Amino acid sequence: MSDAQKKTGAAATGAHREFLELLHAQRVWDVGLPAFDPAAAPAAPLPLFHAWFAGAVAAGQVEPHTMSLATADGAGRPDVRTVMLHDADERGWHFATHRTSAKGRQLTDRPHAALGFYWPAQGRQVRVRGRVTACTPAESSADLHARSTGALASALVGRQSEVLGSYEELGRASDAAWQRARAEPDAEVASWTRYVVEPQEVEFFQGDAGRRHVRLRYLRRTDGTDGADGTGGT
Repeated sequence: MSDAQKKTGAAATGAHREFLELLHAQRVWDVGLPAFDPAAAPAAPLPLFHAWFAGAVAAGQVEPHTMSLATADGAGRPDVRTVMLHDADERGWHFATHRTSAKGRQLTDRPHAALGFYWPAQGRQVRVRGRVTACTPAESSADLHARSTGALASALVGRQSEVLGSYEELGRASDAAWQRARAEPDAEVASWTRYVVEPQEVEFFQGDAGRRHVRLRYLRRTDGTDGADGTGGT
């Protein structure tokens, strides 16, 4: 190894050491956390999710309506990204995207997904797993037009997950989409699709500063009803 290589390796080691020191200095849950008694939880997960969501908003949680969406490609390799929750009702947890996007194509190949919400303001997580169903074109259109002009403009740009020739190309496409969105607020985007994750499993996690974390898991029975299974530990 040359002297130059040795110096580079030493610098990299020093940079990594600084990173680890910074990483290990971080703390979580530096506020009072709410108690959670699984025995007092409702029989189904949806009312509890609504209550926890409202609690996250009241606690000042930033963007509580964002969630991690995990899918798998045709080869079974996992993928994850952050998306926005559009609804949570008796059907399941809703989000939307272009069916031509990477996640849209993955859901076509493997129509199952997992969702993850993290609300550190209260030390809470919610995990949802289940089959994913595409909503009707009418529902997808209504979903798109219930959102902001910017959301419509973004959808009109399309080409999600595609490689562009330059940033300027994106700028031109975005400018044109904004003009159209303002002029045609009812413009349709054929690829825009609303999806719903039909829950087979929903887990609620309440963190505890003393590491006595509490989990409550709801499982969908074969008869379509929900059952709760309280668990604890880290």
